Amino acid sequence: MNVTTKRTIIVVGVVAVIGGLLFGFQIFKGIMIAKFMNPGNLPPQTVSTITAKMQPWQPTISAVGSLRAERGADLSVEVSGIVDGIHFESGDEVKAGTVLVELRIEDEQARLAAAQTSADLARTQYERNQRQFEAKAISKAALDVDAANLKNAEAAVAQQRAALNKKVVRAPFAGRLGVRRVDQGQYINPGEAVVTLQSLESIFADFYLPAEDAARVAVNQKVRLTTDATGEETFDGTIAAIDPKVDLKSRNVLVRARFANKNHHLLPGASANLTIEAGTPQQYLTLPQTAITFNPYGSTVYVAMEDGKDDKGQPKLTARQTFVTTGSTRGDQIAVTSGIKEGDVVVTAGQMKLLPGSPLVINNTLQPSMNPAPKPVMQ
Repeated sequence: MNVTTKRTIIVVGVVAVIGGLLFGFQIFKGIMIAKFMNPGNLPPQTVSTITAKMQPWQPTISAVGSLRAERGADLSVEVSGIVDGIHFESGDEVKAGTVLVELRIEDEQARLAAAQTSADLARTQYERNQRQFEAKAISKAALDVDAANLKNAEAAVAQQRAALNKKVVRAPFAGRLGVRRVDQGQYINPGEAVVTLQSLESIFADFYLPAEDAARVAVNQKVRLTTDATGEETFDGTIAAIDPKVDLKSRNVLVRARFANKNHHLLPGASANLTIEAGTPQQYLTLPQTAITFNPYGSTVYVAMEDGKDDKGQPKLTARQTFVTTGSTRGDQIAVTSGIKEGDVVVTAGQMKLLPGSPLVINNTLQPSMNPAPKPVMQ
């Protein structure tokens, strides 16, 4: 036997030994895994549980909208001029018709006086010629010319009065003024805003809903509103109008709700959270959201099942994993539409350490929150 043959035999022997060791290790690993996965060998796990019960569930639609005053406007001037008088302070409450800003009116007053003089002269001449016409001293045609001249003069007076009124900014409705944007002696152009006026007794909330949700709401339906600015304060209102068309870009429908605002806590331009009660209350099995394990392949829960008795005669509990179908959420709660039944004992905390068949020890000293309307903890 030459040297090459001996080396070959040695190499083959070493490979065979290594292969045998690897094969034996895989068999040993499989035996150990099977032994570990045997439910009878799993250690007991402490969990908290809850009994699934039917609860009334009011279907709701949630949306985010923007507030606007039922009547609001940025007041501006129609003509250019120099500010001659400011008759308000920022933030004042004013009545309808209150004079807010006046521009210089000397030129308009002079033109009005001239137009009034011409109108008085035309009226005097018409009245004089009317008496002469009755005495048949002048013709009807001459009297008609005097009547036309009088109307033209009166129209000129009305035109000058209108020009004079354009120099004055009045409150078109009662409300609260904003911050003054002009100063005494300032030159302003037509359309330039001088102050905003908002009527805060009633507030609109405009928001968009998908077309399928918009079909579930109707005018006069109840709406509840909250804002970050008012904290826990809630406002009850009703649907005031629903746009009769769907927005082509978003495929959503514009909806408007009306809310009383007697304390003026709601301000136009603020963001609002809205909740609409849609449909009649229904009965759903409800669980804390922490009881659900959400996975790409489906949502699951662990149900505590009785598995015989222990040596003290107490029922032994094991974990059974089951798929569930979930519905709407409400605060810390979630509705379960299928997968469990009323009376099932469902694991609410500690399920991350469970395997199917794990023995369970129940400790319900601490339970996850199941508040349908939780509020943030104030620091």
